Amino acid sequence: MSDRRTRIVRVYTGDDGRSHFEDLYLPMDEFRLGTLFSYKTQMVPVKGVVFRENPLDGSPDFHTPPQRQFVITLSGAVELKVGDGSSRVFGPGDVLFAEDTVGEGHMARELIGPRRSLILPVPDTFDIAQWREA
Repeated sequence: MSDRRTRIVRVYTGDDGRSHFEDLYLPMDEFRLGTLFSYKTQMVPVKGVVFRENPLDGSPDFHTPPQRQFVITLSGAVELKVGDGSSRVFGPGDVLFAEDTVGEGHMARELIGPRRSLILPVPDTFDIAQWREA
């Protein structure tokens, strides 16, 4: 077992109906890749993959995602603002888990673009709470 982890930023709807950020960490286990040691997480179930491109002049309105999904930025950058007033910038390699599917949602302002990302919807039974630190 390794002490390496990878960070996921969760956007969720709180009891107040507003969106919030939460940092979660997936443990990574060591494995051999030929003669090298590498690290990986356990398998995460997804329903499919969508490749997306957002132009710089996209809409900055608050919106909710159509489903619970991972959003992995491949290129470009975006600033996300949530209902509690906080904001974060996501760039290449950053992983967002968007599950604020009800309530006011979040706002996205493209900073560098076009922004290209992978969208990975998860099954309804997927429980991200297992990565919450005690």
